[in-house]
Amino acid sequence: MIHGMYVIIWRYRVKPEQADAFERHYGAAGSWVELFRRGTGYVGTDLLRDEAGYVTIDRWTSKTDYERFRSAREEEYAALDEKLAELTEAEEKLGEYESV
Repeated sequence: MIHGMYVIIWRYRVKPEQADAFERHYGAAGSWVELFRRGTGYVGTDLLRDEAGYVTIDRWTSKTDYERFRSAREEEYAALDEKLAELTEAEEKLGEYESV
């Protein structure tokens, strides 16, 4: 892991009929990545899948960069979250972590 990395990890249970749409919006070229790229310090997002569902790992250079992004883009973030809520049955933040 790169020194100073900050990651946010989410777990999702996706409605089976929405799996393709979920992967499009949450994947490497999806709606979330488009929004995150507007923030300084965004590094990338990994979308992982297993039998139970999906996990996203959003990487930023620092917690400060992520917090600045959230503050500056709060309305856009909330609107996209609301728009895409129909794709999932459950969403859980597993945590926010800083590299040591």
